[in-house]
Amino acid sequence: MERIDKKNYYLDIAETVLERGTCLRRNYGAIIVNNDQIISTGYVGAPRGRKNCIDTGVCVRENLQVPRGERYELCRSVHAEANAIIAAPRNDMLGATLYLVGRDAVTKKYVENASPCAMCKRLIINAGIKRVIIRNSPDKFTAVYVDDWIANDESLHGQGGY
Repeated sequence: MERIDKKNYYLDIAETVLERGTCLRRNYGAIIVNNDQIISTGYVGAPRGRKNCIDTGVCVRENLQVPRGERYELCRSVHAEANAIIAAPRNDMLGATLYLVGRDAVTKKYVENASPCAMCKRLIINAGIKRVIIRNSPDKFTAVYVDDWIANDESLHGQGGY
């Protein structure tokens, strides 16, 4: 029996976490791992106490036909990466890896070219996370180094910022 590699092991866990997501458009699961220990998990959902989109049956961004990557202030959910960061002590995140899996809520296909939004990138940078591993297929992934986001600051070029 062939043993699964560690990156896909953690991506599989993040994919299970996304099953708790409540978005009608796309669901993501995130886990933060440091020194081979899961520090926290997060999935897409409304802030505590508020109704989720699956409960209301309404996605404002979908109704307004907002393209992917735009107008996140209209979304009622907290992103998976943000929820994982909120749930973890910063000291445990220093040097950690965030594993991220996204799937379309309707087709269940993996989100193509998945990447944290500009706001989540800022949170990831400030949390001290060093690397983000993003699932592309059941066994393929992309590794992104947070230092690259710092060096190539898209907010200086009017991309992804407010």
